[in-house]
Amino acid sequence: MDYLLVAIGGCFGAIARFQVTNTLTKNFKGTFPHATLFINLLGSYVLGLLVGFQISSTVNLLIGIGFLGAFTTFSTMKLELLNLLNEGNWVYFTNYFILTYLFGIALAYAGFMSASLIHDLFSHFSFVHFMLK
Repeated sequence: MDYLLVAIGGCFGAIARFQVTNTLTKNFKGTFPHATLFINLLGSYVLGLLVGFQISSTVNLLIGIGFLGAFTTFSTMKLELLNLLNEGNWVYFTNYFILTYLFGIALAYAGFMSASLIHDLFSHFSFVHFMLK
C-alpha cells in the first residue's frame, strides 16, 4: 500500500511539475532557471507546512514523499547551475544558488510556522484534524 501511495502522488507531482514548467517557460524567456526555482521554493514551503501539521504517515507518503518528491527537482537544479557556470554567467549562477538554498530553507521554516499558526487559529474546526495524527 505504501508503494502505491508514493506512486500515485509521484504521478501527479511529475505532471504538476511538467505543467508549471511549461507555463512559466512559455511566459518568461531567458537563461535564468525561474521555473525550477519557483517549483523548488514552493515545494519547500509546502513540505514545511506538512511537517508543521504533523501529517499522518499516509498523507506523508502520498503528498510529502510522492507528490513533492516528483514535483521538486534537485537534479535539474544542479544541472542548471552547471550550465550557468559553464556559460560563465556568474551573476545568474550566484543568484540562483543563493535564492535556492537560502530561500528554500526560509520557506520551509515559514511553512512550518504557518502550520503552527493555522493549527492554533483553527484547531476547533474538524477540517484541520483530518490530516493530523
